[in-house]
Amino acid sequence: MSQPADERPQVGRAVAAFRETFGRDPDGVWAAPGRVNLIGEHTDYNDGFVLPIALQQRAVVVAAPSPWGPTQVRSLQVPTGVTTFDAATVAPGGVAGWGAYVAGIGWALRLAGHVLDDLDMLVDGDIPLGAGLSSSHALEVAAGLAWTDLAGLSIDRTELARLCQRGENGFVGAPTGIMDQTASLQGMEGYAVFIDTRSLAVEHVRFDLTGHGLALLVVDTKAPHRHAGGEYAARRRDCDEAAGLLGVTALRDAEVADLDALPPHLRRRAGHVVTENARVLQVVGLLRAGADPREIGPVLSASHVSLRDDFEVTVPEVDAAVDALLEAGAHGARITGGGFGGCVIALVEDSAVDASVTAVEAAYASEGFKEPAAFVAIPSAGAKHLA
Repeated sequence: MSQPADERPQVGRAVAAFRETFGRDPDGVWAAPGRVNLIGEHTDYNDGFVLPIALQQRAVVVAAPSPWGPTQVRSLQVPTGVTTFDAATVAPGGVAGWGAYVAGIGWALRLAGHVLDDLDMLVDGDIPLGAGLSSSHALEVAAGLAWTDLAGLSIDRTELARLCQRGENGFVGAPTGIMDQTASLQGMEGYAVFIDTRSLAVEHVRFDLTGHGLALLVVDTKAPHRHAGGEYAARRRDCDEAAGLLGVTALRDAEVADLDALPPHLRRRAGHVVTENARVLQVVGLLRAGADPREIGPVLSASHVSLRDDFEVTVPEVDAAVDALLEAGAHGARITGGGFGGCVIALVEDSAVDASVTAVEAAYASEGFKEPAAFVAIPSAGAKHLA
């Protein structure tokens, strides 16, 4: 195999581990980024609008057809054995844990009528695990690209995102929307990815913070995802129930004036979705017009208030981080991702990054919370075949 086009140590480590594990050279290397959502939370499964960016951190899959089967997958992040399954027969319930994301995209490709050979795969990555930055989606996207390329399949990125979602919903059993997979596949350096999750139309919107002396700070709160799976599913049910009571296909079609017909708790849930869609469009409009990105800061903060008070997906660590960042001078801050833990983003002056992190650390120390981690997000390229 030729030398990988991307010379990050992560890629060389993964290739070396593949050789050690499987005793031969791989046939290719694929990488898919994680994502952080600038704005548009819990709108994707309501046919709404989202505005994520692909991150510089990514999952890497090194792969080759298996000479005798079954599919074998080893992860350098979970060094406790090799996950195995038969690509021709694997079905929901047949693979548990992180390996289900790899098996799930294989299952979805097979259900779509594609014939797949078993693969040997080695997985590596630098996306923080459990932080709500889509490490699992990046894994399934990278694995999906490996399978489609090695099988010689011609599947466009929109369809591959749909298949990844199908694998996650139907195989893994996670009721996620399609934003994360689309962001990972459609990311572009220096741009945010504006997605209409109903049509899956994608527009790349320039997101130049460096030129304005700004940074998008990501704070991993290290908060455990309290009840995340069940609560996430409950929010989806609330949204579906609200849409049914309003007589609309999805909350994308509702207006604020319609919401008075709903019971109080559904009014709050639907109110977040309706106003969040409006906030996404507001941010996109500002960025399209070339506005100073500082102008989007108050919109980010309004999103957090809505997620905290109406959608009720924050936890004390998250709220403490947002409060500390705003007090330290951030132009806007909010929870990002599905909630109940995970990460906070803040739009800060580039010169204030260190002080902002220090402010969160001090707030956490005073509350007795686990020490957070932080990095500056860089809008990056989408998933690709490296070599």
